[in-house]
Amino acid sequence: MPSTPASSVNIPESSAARNGVLLMLLGMLMFSLNDVMGKWLVSTYSVGQVVFIRSVAALIILAPFIWFNGPKQIVQVDRPWVQAARVILSTAEVFAFYFAVVYLPLADVMTYWLAAPIYVAAISPFILKEPVGWRRWSAIIVGFIGVVIALEPSSQALTPQAIISIFGSVAFAFMLLLGRTLRGTPDTTLVFWQIIGAGLAGLVWIGFEWTPVTMRDLLLLGLLGIVAMLAHVLVNRALKLADAATVAPLQYTLLFWAILFGWMVFGDVPRMSMLIGSGFIIASGLFIFFREQQLKRQGRISQPAETVVAGSGDSA
Repeated sequence: MPSTPASSVNIPESSAARNGVLLMLLGMLMFSLNDVMGKWLVSTYSVGQVVFIRSVAALIILAPFIWFNGPKQIVQVDRPWVQAARVILSTAEVFAFYFAVVYLPLADVMTYWLAAPIYVAAISPFILKEPVGWRRWSAIIVGFIGVVIALEPSSQALTPQAIISIFGSVAFAFMLLLGRTLRGTPDTTLVFWQIIGAGLAGLVWIGFEWTPVTMRDLLLLGLLGIVAMLAHVLVNRALKLADAATVAPLQYTLLFWAILFGWMVFGDVPRMSMLIGSGFIIASGLFIFFREQQLKRQGRISQPAETVVAGSGDSA
């Protein structure tokens, strides 16, 4: 039986896989709660204000890990221009997400973000020179059809908010592509600079727009960053305990939580076109993921399939 990362710590493989599944499901729930709190808070405070305070909270949580790994690791980064481009994209993605959830149901926004792996598969042959065969191209086309169905393009439905959602999900996809070229960079370093980039953009924003914050909302804003960091920890641990093919598809439970919380908290009823489109997107994303896993096992591609977690928590 092939070994898993958990075998090095004497955890039975079956137990490790089960724990990985449970942690991944919990991580997705944490990301969903993060999105619900974010949507709730941006109805009162500016997007820049929300992003700045959550970034400060996330940085406080991350500080012990930076100290443990050594601050030198943060400043001596590989390929700084690529790192900078990734920070710009991650900042744009976070702001786009919060702008979108101000006006759109959570389920709609999450559907657009779940299309990011499809964009990655479509763009990677041209940027990373990764081969993509006819099967994955077919899945990519199906995924794009799903995006079109969910977007429901018409003069009434093609709103600025929907366009911002598409822009944010594309920025997220390019961020993931750059992440593939920075595999040697520690996760702590990547997350640190993402937090700094978003925090600085939020700081500039609040110079133009600031709403006095109540103590209760200040705690919620701080909790926003903490929950996002906790979600990242849970997902990373899940990927260490179980194979990616087991836990990565569980990211699509984000849509279930988005529909449930959107209905319970905000009274949003999902559109039929969104449900149909999301079905196409999920089917396409799963096929692309498992096909890449198969090609990796056959040694026909060198890059492992990217594990994507969609939503505002990805930039912490």
